[in-house]
Amino acid sequence: MTTTALRQGQPVPIPATLPSATRLWIRNPQAAFTANSLDASAGLVVSGGTIVEVLAAGQQPAEPCDGTFEAGNHVLLPGLINTHHHFYQTLTRAWEPVTNAPLFPWLQNLYPVWARLTPRDLELATTVALAELLLSGCTTAADHHYLFPAGLEGAIDIQVQGVRRLGMRATLTRGSMTLGTDAGGLPPQSTVQAPEVVLEDSARLVDLYHERGDDAVIQIALAPCSPFSVTKEIMAESAALAERLDVRLHTHLAETLDEEDFCRQMFGLRTVDYLDSVGWLTDRTWLGHGIHFSDAEIARLGAAGTAVAHCPTSNMRLASGTARVVELEDAGVPVGLGVDGSASNDASNMILETRQALYLQRLKYGADVPVERALGWATRGSAAVLGRSGLGQLAPGMQADLALFRLDDLRFSGSHDPIAALLLCAADRADRVMVGGQWRVVDGQIPGLDVPGLIAEHSAAARRLVND
Repeated sequence: MTTTALRQGQPVPIPATLPSATRLWIRNPQAAFTANSLDASAGLVVSGGTIVEVLAAGQQPAEPCDGTFEAGNHVLLPGLINTHHHFYQTLTRAWEPVTNAPLFPWLQNLYPVWARLTPRDLELATTVALAELLLSGCTTAADHHYLFPAGLEGAIDIQVQGVRRLGMRATLTRGSMTLGTDAGGLPPQSTVQAPEVVLEDSARLVDLYHERGDDAVIQIALAPCSPFSVTKEIMAESAALAERLDVRLHTHLAETLDEEDFCRQMFGLRTVDYLDSVGWLTDRTWLGHGIHFSDAEIARLGAAGTAVAHCPTSNMRLASGTARVVELEDAGVPVGLGVDGSASNDASNMILETRQALYLQRLKYGADVPVERALGWATRGSAAVLGRSGLGQLAPGMQADLALFRLDDLRFSGSHDPIAALLLCAADRADRVMVGGQWRVVDGQIPGLDVPGLIAEHSAAARRLVND
């Protein structure tokens, strides 16, 4: 493999394509969605990695700019933010034995395959997932990695290097599975770790990698996998450790009715009662999926400020159900979007996920769910889910994380509203993406990344994984 982004041995960072100016005016976009009430019709000014001015129609920068990017052919958005993923699953997309299975059989068939992951497999899978996200306009991604079979104890370290190579931001969650088949859980024993190993490694990763502040690149969260794969003890101990280290908590919850039945049988509690019993019903927590909640449970989640990552494509693919996103948000629950793993979504595309969220919620609540609300879930809402107050909006002082889309493909011909056209006409690839003031996608490509070489090696690893 010849890619400069991924070589055997020491990872090689992809060089950023820098703006040609200290103060860059991204000028007169075709349209702009700011995720707030500001008008960015005349564009914005970027300096030192942050947005320093947002310009309404007819306005000029308050100070001279060193350079200009003419955005008249682009729709300008805050960088999209993905709140739930499993990068490693890019290796098991569209695998025939599980193409028509719901969650529990899907997992039971895939766990033995995933248990064979090697460090190189994970390195390739992470790069593919991040590149695909980046090309879809995503600048920040949360990954939930909970598989640590023998030889893959350094999984999160591998992912950190992958994020740094691509120049994105990430919340990498140190997942865990401690409840194997021998104790009534779903995962095979080969994928289960002892609680003390999980907690020790969690503390190590926070100490080594977790960054604070609006410009943080890598953040670490603690993420016991799900009610059917971890014990109550590791949930409670993770909550205590997260509070002591001041990091966030993440888990799957209320994804399927099977999971609810499992919680009743194993713990004697419904899912939100279980969450409360282990100290997780707080504003430090965000939940993957969050589909099967009662009215009273939605109110409790809202009062606690517990957030939800809505994963529409995965929920539809596995027939898990439809999250009550509008009601959750109206109750005060921070709501963002996640593509979920690429073995249940089979893609890692944030702009298409936003379209899917819009349509699924319209199916539930009616056609008056606005396009702008769905875009808000993918930007401002997702930033709130991850506790990232410096991301998700176009406003002075926010990080210069931007996604710019062109509307000159055949699919957009005849469209009138540029913002609506992004979702209604199915935009699927950004033309330009900026992270922290640096261009990471230029003309629809990631400079320095040998995509054909990456595909070849990643595909070979995928074939080996399912055939071993």
